[in-house]
Amino acid sequence: MSDVTVLALGGNSLIDPSLPPTVANQFALTASAMAPIADLLAAGERLVITHGNGPQVGFMLLRVELSKNVLHEVALDSLVADTQGALGYMIQRSLREVLHYRGRADEVAAIVTEVFVDPNDPALQHPDKPIGKFYSEAEAVELRARHGWTMVEDAHRGYRRVVPSPAPIGIVQLETIRRLSEAGVTVIACGGGGIPVVEDPDGHTRGIEGVIDKDRASALLALELGAKRLLITTGIDHVFVDFRGPNERALRETTLAEVEAFAREGHFAAGSMGPKMEAAIQFLRGGGQEVIVCRPELLSDALAGRTGTRILP
Repeated sequence: MSDVTVLALGGNSLIDPSLPPTVANQFALTASAMAPIADLLAAGERLVITHGNGPQVGFMLLRVELSKNVLHEVALDSLVADTQGALGYMIQRSLREVLHYRGRADEVAAIVTEVFVDPNDPALQHPDKPIGKFYSEAEAVELRARHGWTMVEDAHRGYRRVVPSPAPIGIVQLETIRRLSEAGVTVIACGGGGIPVVEDPDGHTRGIEGVIDKDRASALLALELGAKRLLITTGIDHVFVDFRGPNERALRETTLAEVEAFAREGHFAAGSMGPKMEAAIQFLRGGGQEVIVCRPELLSDALAGRTGTRILP
């Protein structure tokens, strides 16, 4: 097992609901999100960073929908590639600048990453991955009627569009990521879960319409790299059971078996904590040493055991 840690940043980490989602605002939020990551690097952690793109790819899909009578439509796999490039640029530039101001010259590189999925995955016929902004119930009804979107209520926070989310089964650029990481580069990879592609029997690769969950892709990447730890950031202090229910309880340190039991009991919502806990289960079942779930600004505190949720085998 290598000493690398895979850090999965949520796409919502780069969005502030109180601010317009402009590029300038996203850059400012990205810059502030990099300070805790720089702290980890200064403490000697070797990181491979992944990130979500749910809000950003949702914006792009809406832009395509609104401009389809003027411009050519862009397929979802290409939109995922677009968000990988834009968000990877934001993260690598912002992290490099934070490190520079601290007197460090670490190399940081974002890789546009393709991820294999099974063309016969049943998930392709059953959209369930939330993307884009939150809408009120009335807005969701209107969007269903106007655009034919599939809209679902997302963890008591409002309604969001959902698209197909096939399971990742392989990472095309894995060996490139490995070589860069082993050479000391902080790598940004599998953005938005990676661009979903399938391989035909003749070896030809083609993109498909879907979005891979970034936490599932992060768990796969961590296992393939032999990572010791998977860090997953989220918008709450801990993983909870009976979240926002009468018996809500924070999990501070727990085990794989307990998380599996809570998942079977339905404690983790499909559109929010569910994929994170599936990723934790996948990583620990595959031999990972620990999973930590925390707010992005509290990464160092979470590693020290002062906050967040630690899941052990």
